[in-house]
Amino acid sequence: MKALRKAALAAAATLVVAGLSFEASAETWRMAHKMPADSVEGRVFQAFADRIAEKTDGAITVQVYPNEQLGKDDAILEQLQMGTVHIYPEGSSYLQKWVPEMQFVSAPFLFDDREHWARFMASDLVKDWHERIETEAGITVIGDPTAMVRGPYRVMVVKKPVASLEDIQGLKLRLHPDELAAAAWRHLGAEVRTLAWTEVYESLGRGIVEAVNSPIALVEPMRFYEVAPHVVRHDEYPQGLAFMANAAAWNALDEETRAQVLEAYDEVAAESAAETLNAANESIERMKKEGVTFLQLDTAPVVERMQQLYEQMRENGELPEGFLETVAETRQIDG
Repeated sequence: MKALRKAALAAAATLVVAGLSFEASAETWRMAHKMPADSVEGRVFQAFADRIAEKTDGAITVQVYPNEQLGKDDAILEQLQMGTVHIYPEGSSYLQKWVPEMQFVSAPFLFDDREHWARFMASDLVKDWHERIETEAGITVIGDPTAMVRGPYRVMVVKKPVASLEDIQGLKLRLHPDELAAAAWRHLGAEVRTLAWTEVYESLGRGIVEAVNSPIALVEPMRFYEVAPHVVRHDEYPQGLAFMANAAAWNALDEETRAQVLEAYDEVAAESAAETLNAANESIERMKKEGVTFLQLDTAPVVERMQQLYEQMRENGELPEGFLETVAETRQIDG
């Protein structure tokens, strides 16, 4: 009887330890972002969180915090670095906080098209920047940031029609904190104002700014068109979403779990491209019914003006070493 009792107790202890081990292996990650939960990006972020839980069989659950609930960009980037936030999906250029060269992945009016930009992003030059970010900041990027489409193209939402370079002169334009973008738009003649994304609507309404650049799919969810009824397509630069992750948390995952998260990323990225385009087209039709006008900027003079700025920056030593050479090399299609 004593032997049976010992065996039973040992078996029970084994089950308890196994249960504790399972609970210890389960993790809850926090993902912060600035978009409304019901926007196309908000839905993509939630889909990624849901897919991670599904792929890892609950080993990782991701709690999503939209609308800057955990703070604005700088605060979230600090939390990401500390590990209190695990994932922050945003444009790669936000990583310039640690490696200034990253601002050039969003160089305005420089890349021929999305395919050209994707080849540039896969270059050894950009890979080196990413490696430095992980070393210096403890932040890595999950998956291919060009695969998760943002946009799917960029526009200017403006209070008055803008169709030419001349119309940009003196325009009070809201920008995110980015030295290259500010230099570019000042070179094009705009008066640049730096504001948080969530402050744009009120600022447009009060006349603090007259225009904001935005992915087309986010114009309606942010309600910018209510206070700026003209949308101008300018294709400023191709956009993707870099799912920035705390490197220590990411590297602590076993190889199988990382593969499952990457599989979730690839699946959602493939689905999001079509969803983003459909959402944009449907949004455009709804805004047209509200009286919003849609224009196309004549970008040829804009591109020409920007080439002058990039050459000037090269002469002044203000461009990363090998940057324009890599842009030129990736412009050529193999074969």
